[in-house]
Amino acid sequence: MAASWEESVEYSINTIYLLFSAYLVFVMQLGFAMLCAGSVRAKNAMNIMLTNVVDAVVGSLSFYLFGFAFAFGEGGRSNPFIGTSFFALKDIPSSSYGYDYSFFLFQWAFAIAVAGITSGSIAERTQFSAYLIFSCFLSGFVYPVAAHWVWSDSGWLSPNSSNLFLGSGAIDFAGSGVVHLVGGVAGLWGSFIEGPRVGRFDAFGKPIPMRGHNATLVVLGTFLLWFGWFGFNPGSFDKILVAYPDTSDQGNWTSVGRTAVITTLAGSTAGIVTLFGRRLIVGHWDALDVCNGVLGGFVAITSGCAVVEPWAAIVCGFFAAWVLIGLNILALKLQFDDPLEATQLHGGCGAWGLIFTGLFAKEEFVIQAYDSGTVGTVRPYGLLMGGGWGLLGAQVTEVLVIAGWVSLTMGPLFYALHSLKILRISVDEEVAGLDVSSHGGHAYVHSDENHPRFYAEYVSLQNNGS
Repeated sequence: MAASWEESVEYSINTIYLLFSAYLVFVMQLGFAMLCAGSVRAKNAMNIMLTNVVDAVVGSLSFYLFGFAFAFGEGGRSNPFIGTSFFALKDIPSSSYGYDYSFFLFQWAFAIAVAGITSGSIAERTQFSAYLIFSCFLSGFVYPVAAHWVWSDSGWLSPNSSNLFLGSGAIDFAGSGVVHLVGGVAGLWGSFIEGPRVGRFDAFGKPIPMRGHNATLVVLGTFLLWFGWFGFNPGSFDKILVAYPDTSDQGNWTSVGRTAVITTLAGSTAGIVTLFGRRLIVGHWDALDVCNGVLGGFVAITSGCAVVEPWAAIVCGFFAAWVLIGLNILALKLQFDDPLEATQLHGGCGAWGLIFTGLFAKEEFVIQAYDSGTVGTVRPYGLLMGGGWGLLGAQVTEVLVIAGWVSLTMGPLFYALHSLKILRISVDEEVAGLDVSSHGGHAYVHSDENHPRFYAEYVSLQNNGS
């Protein structure tokens, strides 16, 4: 039966909204690239930029061939653990499940973001071939399985499942766990197995500062990520033209606006708390710390952005800042070296965001987000809002199973790469810098003609000097 003109217009507007959201999320790749480039030393700038490009292009192919199917594949063989259909987008568009090309593009933008998170954790000391391997595996298999659990209707943790886990399902609306915790835990294992960068800690274990070479790029990257988050969180509604019953002027468009406001409040609160918190600890105002604080607030609110009140976003951001500050202090004590603080920021704040949602989710907003505001629907909601323990239990479960799943998959992969000696570069190459040792020259043009352009020239100069 042909769709009516009104239905066609509604479908078109919803598609445009989802595509625009996908474009915003993709802008986050540019934000990641700028943030990463500014956070590493100049001798590794070209390498980190190239890895960000690789995350996008390799992730595109692996998610097209396998990842989307593992995440959202439904059909007769569907199961709660992994998808089994739609490989290489076969049978897409699918009217039965509401999947079309715009939905794929939106989900693809999420998938390539995960690999970018992990790349930051192992920056400045990793062989380029290792990036190719782990990026493909992470975006094509590890992340999609976690996404299936929470975001597919047949997933065992999904709030849309016919058999709700703990009578609730886990609320991870835009991916504090599915995206950020996955990337953070993967980065944890990569950085742990590789070990710290040369010179990061002295012989007594005391940390030696290795600041990034360009604060301007860090700030630019932060604002680009902020801009992209307006697609990441509000865009996760998928559709904007959905009216709520028993109201004359409210629908998904209301929730989309509220979600954007809540995202801003959480990030801003985390940024200002980090600014003053770090001022008390280090004795000066640090722009780079504030940038990471802002991003930590965004990561934390991503889970509950659609289901909490604006005031709760401020609570979320406040504690996210202290989670990040505390984990950074712990990382230095344990001699754990993550150049972009990605493990602490995405892993730690992502885990906090899931717990926060289990505490502060509002029943009315939960029903709006998952049942289009259907009157008479009953759903578990935040513990501190009077909703009982069901949702919080599901949120804690998501933290544990995602951490376990990524550890069981990415940990052995990084260890295998390490054992095969294709994970970390040599000490000499690391001291010279990845740009000159692996990529044919520096990212920046030097006026000094005697400055080595290639690794062979660098080695020759070193030998002559000795």
